[in-house]
Amino acid sequence: MSKEKYVIGLDYGSDSCRAVIINAASGEEIASAVKYYPRWTEGKYCDPSENQYRQHPLDYIETMEGTIKESLAKSPNGTAEHVVGIAFDTTGSTPVLTDQQGTPLALLPEFSENPNAMFVLWKDHTSIEEAAKINELAKKSAIDYTAYEGGIYSSEWVWAKMAHVLNVDESIRSTAYSWIEHCDWMPALITGKTKPEEVYRSRCAAGHKAMWNDKWGGLPSEEFLTSISPFLAGFRSHLFNDTYTSDTCVGMLTAEWAERLGLNTNVAVGVGAFDCHMGAVGAEITPYSFVRVIGTSTCDIMVVSHEELGDKLIPGICGQVDGSVIPGFTGLEAGQSGFGDIYAWFKRVLTWPLENILNQSNLIDEATRKKLIKETADKIIPFLSEEAAKVPVSDSTILATDWMNGRRTPDASQLVKGTITGLNLGSTAPLIFRALVEATAFGSKAIVDRFLDNGIRIDNVIGIGGISLKSPFVMQTLADVLNMPIKVAKSEQACAFGASMFAAVVAGLYEKVEDAQKAMGQGFEKEYRPNKENHEVYGALYKKYSALGKFTETDLLL
Repeated sequence: MSKEKYVIGLDYGSDSCRAVIINAASGEEIASAVKYYPRWTEGKYCDPSENQYRQHPLDYIETMEGTIKESLAKSPNGTAEHVVGIAFDTTGSTPVLTDQQGTPLALLPEFSENPNAMFVLWKDHTSIEEAAKINELAKKSAIDYTAYEGGIYSSEWVWAKMAHVLNVDESIRSTAYSWIEHCDWMPALITGKTKPEEVYRSRCAAGHKAMWNDKWGGLPSEEFLTSISPFLAGFRSHLFNDTYTSDTCVGMLTAEWAERLGLNTNVAVGVGAFDCHMGAVGAEITPYSFVRVIGTSTCDIMVVSHEELGDKLIPGICGQVDGSVIPGFTGLEAGQSGFGDIYAWFKRVLTWPLENILNQSNLIDEATRKKLIKETADKIIPFLSEEAAKVPVSDSTILATDWMNGRRTPDASQLVKGTITGLNLGSTAPLIFRALVEATAFGSKAIVDRFLDNGIRIDNVIGIGGISLKSPFVMQTLADVLNMPIKVAKSEQACAFGASMFAAVVAGLYEKVEDAQKAMGQGFEKEYRPNKENHEVYGALYKKYSALGKFTETDLLL
């Protein structure tokens, strides 16, 4: 294989798009770039008080163009002509309604400012009622369509989201013909295969979030879907029966997109997947590895052989899907709806006086005020972490649950709320922050225990994502609570790196993604080993966390 063959991995997170250009022979990163979604950054189309989070498709298009062009500009001359493959990963479930041509409705002039015509971000929880209805119907149905999705359908997933926007917005119903996941739309867009019946649908997205399974012939029946909402009538026939793993080539880059991106038409484009699944591949996942993508939320990924899993169904996780991570293995998914977002919430609480009082002060000039506010805000989490780390575990008397954004696993519920207890007049910001960090670690343990209790072996834990690389305090706490060593992947862009590995496969440079992992993998940055004494203390605290969670869910749920 020529050393002058490059692949591009694009990773769409909750806030930004990042692109990496990788040498497909060695895995060397040639260049990378990150662009934040401009409309999202302005806070458009979102209402956090209503759990509404929408993103405009133009944000995705503009940041794709920007990151690829910037990455190419940073690369040696001639790199562009040797790019042979592109693959995408995105957050999910993040779907959008489309017209008959497969155009997201928000790209039509009449819907350009309508949030219901935009991509509904994974963290949008406006469809709680629709998710509850799906769960009620599934348990009464002859076929439990949620069986391979942990037995509980979530408002974070596609059918609940699409039913909700159709239920509440009459204006879009006559034009809405189908829907598409973000991870499917990007490869469809740049290969010119956007018509709903032509799109190569991701096995990962369909199996984990759309209740797709071969056992019942693909998607749920028309009867079941119209029971969720009458406005879903006809959607099933405008969607898909077949799904594809991410080692499949969708097609080649069109002439239009080759020109717009500064590439050529000999670039193979792969089937997309969700960020955490490709991130696990980028972190060199193998059977019995427990990979944690740690960011605003967490997503936990494992792969097991079909033979070992057999007919076992693991309750309360986010699905078990053939080929959703590595083709030939069953991918298991779990995660927390809030992790870094919880720390960010506490930061916003602490910076409220800065934004609302100091920002109006006349004692200093405007430029100095803005610099002071930014400097303080930027230093809050690192400083809290430093101070919280000084507190002995035995002095950790404040207790919290990690459900500020609901609970993903085990046993999805977007109705539950976060709690903090054990406060007194001596409680300080570092002590509260420590309790929040411990809560996210306890939530992680609940997930690990669910796998172990169901006979799924865990040999090692791998952390990827910004928090794993930037917060030793959080990672050490996590290792202590789990009583497991945690290796941190070296690549700062593990999700985009995983996408690039699949890009190398669809370009024909490797026969399977495991071969790409071996050739392109970058190894690990460091390893956190558990402190046994701390783990013993955390064992008692975890029991209190579990009791607090049960009390919160059963007695305080409003």
